[in-house]
Amino acid sequence: MIRNLLASALFAGVAAGLVASLLQFWLVIPLLLEGELYESGVRVHFAASLDAPVQSPAGPAAGLSQDPARHLLTTAFSAIAYVAFALIMVAAMAFAERAGHRLSARRGIVWGLAGFAVMQLAPAAGLPPELPGTIAAEVSLRQAWWLFTALSTASGLALIAFGNGLLPGALGIMALALPHVSGAPHLDTYYGVAPPELAALFATRSLAAAAASWALLGFLAAWFMQRARPAG
Repeated sequence: MIRNLLASALFAGVAAGLVASLLQFWLVIPLLLEGELYESGVRVHFAASLDAPVQSPAGPAAGLSQDPARHLLTTAFSAIAYVAFALIMVAAMAFAERAGHRLSARRGIVWGLAGFAVMQLAPAAGLPPELPGTIAAEVSLRQAWWLFTALSTASGLALIAFGNGLLPGALGIMALALPHVSGAPHLDTYYGVAPPELAALFATRSLAAAAASWALLGFLAAWFMQRARPAG
């Protein structure tokens, strides 16, 4: 049983991680590389000095082929991360099945989207994905709020999905709202070196790629779990 769960998580995580990497290379990394040009000062957005250029041309200046080792590491870390996510998801699916909840590949998509909400969508409501050059609050404060938000969102979704009666649902809604009522750590002002349009596109594309990857992860995790069951 445990061997089947581990194999399901491994296969689903590697496959989803590779797809996530492809989506990142297509949608996200070109914007990341462009943001690094503004962070390093190679490009300037609305320079304060009159002697400096007012605006640099938009668009990526370097292709992905210029740093293959970095992108290979990105792919490897993506696969490792999604295998870890898959291990957690498969364990949760197994507990849900033991409690009498049915599991199918189509239901796995819902599990995947729930994982996306826990790990990325809910935290992004307070701390959206940051382009290089974005100035933000202290890292430790943001990490603590992110962890609190992820745990609170997971608890809230579990209470709503698996609780019986009105009280668990009400507690679940409260758990979902609690991190956002307390608020994420932010600076008193907004400033940065990259264009806000580029930062907004980076955030939305990052979340879109993550949503697709998580949906695929949930589908594959449930599918492999079903395939791994003994016949009869």
